[in-house]
Amino acid sequence: MAMTAAILGAFAVAGTTLVALTEEDTKVLIAQNERASLQRKLNEVVPRAAYDNDITADTTLAASKPLLGSPKPLTVYRARMEGRPVAAVLETVAPDGYTGAIRLLVAVRYDDESLLGVRVIEHRETPGLGDWIDSERSDWISHFAGHSLSDPDDLGWRVEKDGGIFDQFTGATITPRAVVKAVHNSLKYFQTHKDELFRTTEAATGAPQEGIEHGTE
Repeated sequence: MAMTAAILGAFAVAGTTLVALTEEDTKVLIAQNERASLQRKLNEVVPRAAYDNDITADTTLAASKPLLGSPKPLTVYRARMEGRPVAAVLETVAPDGYTGAIRLLVAVRYDDESLLGVRVIEHRETPGLGDWIDSERSDWISHFAGHSLSDPDDLGWRVEKDGGIFDQFTGATITPRAVVKAVHNSLKYFQTHKDELFRTTEAATGAPQEGIEHGTE
């Protein structure tokens, strides 16, 4: 009886240990995959040759409900070359999508404050119509590159139906209108806070920076 109990106990310990080791290995794999996916998204809006730092670790936080679309701090990824600022990639939210919030990455050059690129990283828009903002299904989102706060002017930062320069989709104006507004607001935020965002901190050496927020208006 005692021998049977000992054997069952040994199997239980071995099983628990195996499950724990498998779970730990899975966590590491998931974290690696998420980091690789983030790196690919960032490189879609900031060419890899344009920076030499670890952009996924050189981060800070920014919060502005009116300009970044969220009351919660959002991550800003900072691209540098030989320690000098190259571009910032702002996480931002378009809260007024057709079926909810649309999360974006907005990359802005440090020198002339023009857009390097924009990508949608999460949305719940209606299938078909929402495809237009997905870079894998449409090139609509790529048309932001090169624009800035002065190109076009404020009136131009609208969809064509509202008198601006950006195409809206056939039968769907709400989605592109929300994205255009969010990108425009991100440029406004960057213009006001860019030096603050790139202030040299220990995060610039690669250590994740937490607890520092910029622009909490």
